[in-house]
Amino acid sequence: MQTETARLILRCPRLTDAPALFEFLGDAEAMQYTHVDPTLRACRRRIAVHQWYRRRNGYAPWTIVAKGSDRIIGWGGLYEDPLDPGWGVEAGYFFHPAAWGLGYASELMTVCTNIADEVLGLPEVRAFAHPENIGSRRVLEKAGFEPLHFVPKMERLLFRRSRPELPYLNPPWKSATLRARRA
Repeated sequence: MQTETARLILRCPRLTDAPALFEFLGDAEAMQYTHVDPTLRACRRRIAVHQWYRRRNGYAPWTIVAKGSDRIIGWGGLYEDPLDPGWGVEAGYFFHPAAWGLGYASELMTVCTNIADEVLGLPEVRAFAHPENIGSRRVLEKAGFEPLHFVPKMERLLFRRSRPELPYLNPPWKSATLRARRA
């Protein structure tokens, strides 16, 4: 499945994307607040494992390409983390340093929250951000995520975004009808 925004192409990763993704996923300075792939092989393994989850769940991180340049600038989306399971569906993003501060993460998070709400119908999505990563924390808060608590073993803040109540799912007449039936 490929998805597009005004400036981004979000497509399924390919193993041939690994060298371009490894440029930043393997860069300790760029990934200072998160997991770093120590080798190109580890980056390929990350892609392959997430693709297996995509086949199982119907979603996983995308390779993020800047429209017009065909340059891979990021990797992210909705996923269940196979490397640290048990947190539920997460939204995450990793960008090449040249793409930082240009609003791409916010653009990606808009797509993620729309898919979570409208396509998958998820009751909530979680995300993590290092306390010192102010930019990432702002992106999450702008997308409607609220910080829950600090997770010491990960040295990150856990965020949660609950699916918004949709007015048509709980119209005023419905609760009045239910009250009348119960009486």
